[in-house]
Amino acid sequence: MILEKKNDMEHVNQGICIILSAPSGGGKTSIIRELMSRLPILKHSISYTTRSVRSDKEDGKDYHFVTEDTFRKMVENGEFLEWAVVHGKFYGTSKHDLMVLLDNGYDVILDIDIQGSRNMRKAFQKGVHIFVMPPSMEVLENRLRSRGSENEEDLKKRLENARNEMVAYWEYDYVVINSNLESAVETIKSIVIAERARADRFETVFKRIFEKGDI
Repeated sequence: MILEKKNDMEHVNQGICIILSAPSGGGKTSIIRELMSRLPILKHSISYTTRSVRSDKEDGKDYHFVTEDTFRKMVENGEFLEWAVVHGKFYGTSKHDLMVLLDNGYDVILDIDIQGSRNMRKAFQKGVHIFVMPPSMEVLENRLRSRGSENEEDLKKRLENARNEMVAYWEYDYVVINSNLESAVETIKSIVIAERARADRFETVFKRIFEKGDI
C-alpha cells in the first residue's frame, strides 16, 4: 500500500499512536469504526492473533489470523512492538506496520488490552492511552450475552477478567465512560484533536520553519 505523505503544517512530524483498551463488551470495535469515519487521517492498527475466526471478523481487516507456530516465529524474529496472551490466545502489534503509518503522518489507533498497553508504554513512550469503561457491570454482562458468542463458563471468565482490567484504569491518560456510543466517540475524537495540538509535538515542524527562514 502506498501512503501519501501529509503536509507538515496539516499534521505534525509523526502521527499519534492512540492505545485504546476496554474489557470485552466495552464497545471498542464500534467506537473505532465511528472514529475512523469521522477522522480521515486515523488508521486502525491490525493486530496479529492466534484466536479463531468469528463470523463477524474479517482476516486482514479486523485481525491478521495466524497459527501459533507462525506467531511464535514472529516473536523470535522481534517483529512485534508488543505482544500478550489474552484469554489463552496470542495478540501482537507489528512494529513495521505501525511505524510505516506513523512515519507517513497518520494517527494510528490500537485496540489492545492492559498487558499490551503496559508493554506499549515501555516500547513507545509517546503513545496516548485511553481506557473505555462500561457504565456498570450489569450493562457489560448484557452486552456480552447479546453477542451470543460465548458459553456460560467463558462468559463468567470474561466478566471476572473485566473486573480485574477495570481496576487498572488509573494507568491510562484518559478514561471514557461508554454509556452512549455517540458521546463516547465524540469525547475520544476531542482527545485526539487536542493531542494533535500539544506544543511538544511541533518541535520538528518549527525547526524546519526556522531552517527555511520563514520566522
